[in-house]
Amino acid sequence: MKLDSNYHSVFKLTYHLVFVVKYRRKVINDQIALRIRQIGEYIAPNYNIAFLEFNHDRDHVHILFSAHPKSALSKYINAFKSASSRLIKKEFPEIRKYLWKEYFWSRSFCLLTTGGAPIEVIKKYIASQGEKK
Repeated sequence: MKLDSNYHSVFKLTYHLVFVVKYRRKVINDQIALRIRQIGEYIAPNYNIAFLEFNHDRDHVHILFSAHPKSALSKYINAFKSASSRLIKKEFPEIRKYLWKEYFWSRSFCLLTTGGAPIEVIKKYIASQGEKK
């Protein structure tokens, strides 16, 4: 596994993020998904975030990204949701017949950490520290 680093630390922080369209409306097509991805990738560097993978279904998107320890994840998520909501409704006005209010995304989101080892393995490793072999 390749680790990222800066002057004082090494790290590997990856996250799986899911946004759902308001009311689970099935409005995301390939063109809209591409634009959502472009918006997210455009603002990501401002928050020390890099996209690793992106995909979509008709009513939600999945994003795998890496972050820096100083990344403000909640600020990035809010900026991403706000910018994409505003721009998608402006650039694809046909969406307004499905989403008539100002929101494109549901207020909630799912953010999961990703890692190589299961929690039980990490717990066992930490518990075994200091034991003589």
